[in-house]
Amino acid sequence: MKVCVVGSGGREHALAHVLSRSAEVVVTPGNPGIPGSVPTPPEQLDADLFVIGPEAPLVDGLADRLRAAGRLVFGPGADGARLEGSKAWMKELLVAAGVPTAAHGTFTEAGPAYSFLDTMVPPYVVKTDGLAAGKGVLVTDSLDDARSAIDDYLSGSAFGDAGRTVVIEEGMVGPELSVLAVCDGTRAVPLAPAQDFKRIGDGDAGPNTGGMGAYSPVPLVDDQLLGTVMDEFVAPTLAELSRRGIDYRGVLYAGLMLTPTGPRMLEYNVRFGDPETQVVVPRVTSDLAELLAQAAAGHIVDEPTFTDDAMVTVVAAAEGYPAAPRTGDVITGIDAARALDGVTVFCAGVGVSDGQLVTAGGRVLNVCGTGPSIESARARAYEGLARISWPGLTHRGDIAATASA
Repeated sequence: MKVCVVGSGGREHALAHVLSRSAEVVVTPGNPGIPGSVPTPPEQLDADLFVIGPEAPLVDGLADRLRAAGRLVFGPGADGARLEGSKAWMKELLVAAGVPTAAHGTFTEAGPAYSFLDTMVPPYVVKTDGLAAGKGVLVTDSLDDARSAIDDYLSGSAFGDAGRTVVIEEGMVGPELSVLAVCDGTRAVPLAPAQDFKRIGDGDAGPNTGGMGAYSPVPLVDDQLLGTVMDEFVAPTLAELSRRGIDYRGVLYAGLMLTPTGPRMLEYNVRFGDPETQVVVPRVTSDLAELLAQAAAGHIVDEPTFTDDAMVTVVAAAEGYPAAPRTGDVITGIDAARALDGVTVFCAGVGVSDGQLVTAGGRVLNVCGTGPSIESARARAYEGLARISWPGLTHRGDIAATASA
């Protein structure tokens, strides 16, 4: 089987790495650190299966165009991708499906938004309706900051048209949980749960990012809880999509908050999470290419299986991330890190200059450790990270720390 992975980040590197166990893999556009990267647009490539990584091309209808050309595609069409393309539409669908989620309101004008905000208690949650590369969410205890975010979003100064509609939500408290479910339009099967870390700084300090690290498995998630997520969240969502005539074939990434009163849906993404993919997909011991092909064809036959080993990934980011990452710095030590037992390095925001890999984005590398426990996997990830350097490299030092305690 020949598989084309669409995208250019660490998620796509991890997907290509695992898919290559059983398939020939090409990645477009990829990056200089991902083997098999080509600049050819996906519409001009020939493959048995297309796996679309990022959300933007899904929202833009790439899966529809490829399917119209007779290609087998793992990834929802533009209709299903609205789950991520519009948080307001997603919330409306969750309510219609009876999925537990936060109290919320959707606004296009500041006055009504302020009035709704005044009825809430901190923490306040303000989100862009549209895509904002994982950065269009403010969680704050400051009413003034929440009002400022509403102004910045609605005016377009923060995220352009993506922010001209805002969703204000009830703040929820509890650990987060990520469940990636592979869907064939009518049925969904879960991959191993993961937990990620959105804030830039240790102890969940600072602004939200696209994700600074993740680990899998999650000790507090047992089979009963995972069954609840699939039965009460994913299955009703898939059924509601189908009721609306949407044939959803791809990943439903359920981001949940485990509140004191039970799980609540934060939001759905319509693609493999980043950096959750980097710790979930490599733990798959069955044939991932075959599973995704079955889902793309509309009939999942095989259940995925996973290693008992744990995996932890730590994101190595550029100075200034997430607001204004510095680029062009020479990266050293990747080969030295990969030489360590149980260490894998996936390339995300990297470029090439004078034959050397350089920083070319905010999240530059995903340094992953694998081991028989979360503690050992975490130690290996940080040991690998210690061998990598460039000016201004930044990372969190507490990824999976409490899970391994």
